[in-house]
Order: sequence, then C-alpha cells, then structure tokens
Amino acid sequence: MLAFLSVGSRRVEYVACTGKPNTAWMLQQARNLLMDLDDRGRQVLFLIHDRDAKFPRAFDAVLDGEKIKVIRTPIQAPNANAHMERWVGSVRRECLDRLLMFGRRQLPPDSSAHSRLGAQTTPRALQVSRRDLLRGLIHEYERAAA
Repeated sequence: MLAFLSVGSRRVEYVACTGKPNTAWMLQQARNLLMDLDDRGRQVLFLIHDRDAKFPRAFDAVLDGEKIKVIRTPIQAPNANAHMERWVGSVRRECLDRLLMFGRRQLPPDSSAHSRLGAQTTPRALQVSRRDLLRGLIHEYERAAA
C-alpha cells in the first residue's frame, strides 16, 4: 500500500495498492498524486519518504519537476516520519486486526482479478473455524476443510 498523508491536516491525500510495486507503478502513482492534488487545487511544498528501494530516484524526479522538495528520512529512523508511522499503525489496529482476509480477491482489486470474478455467478459458502488462545483473549481463524 502506498499512501500520501498531509501533515498539517493529517488527511490522507491519496492511496494506492499493488502486490508488486515496481518503478513504473511508483512513477504512475506520483503522477496520479500530482493530478489529484491539482484537480483539488492543493499545493504541496515537500514530501517525506523513507529510503525503501520502492522509491526510485525517478520518483523523486517527477516530484522535483513540480517544485516539490523530496526529503528522505535517515536510515532506520521511523520517528523521522512519525505522522505516517502513526497512520500505518492505526490502519493495522483499526482495520486489519478486525478483518479476516482469506485471499487476494478481498484486497483492492486489479483489472485481471475483476475479469475472473465476473465469470463466477454464485459465491461459494465459506466455512471458518475459530481457535481460542489465552483463554479466549486471542482468536485464530482459518478456513475449514471443505
């Protein structure tokens, strides 16, 4: 997941998901962000991101071309981008800890998944088994054998 957060308002400006974030995908997301912000009349002065290889220099160049200063966080310093770290933690606690994911089809779809899903006319019944741990404080769920 790729998300852009406005530090001043703590508003999520843009979110995109893929299982394979390559350079072409990242460049397209930078362009999508810029178009979306332009459509809403929002101006960005700087963008902070970590030093993950998913952020190629070409990604920074797209933003630099729009006069957006790119700030790369120091190595192994998650507090340097604390607003985003807090948002990711909130998503994990509030969403992912409360949703059961049984496969990629439940995640944000891509075009190839849409065509496969459209051919299926009736959903299959899904059997789920629950196992209680720590006297029921924690629950583990798994797909029951069919």
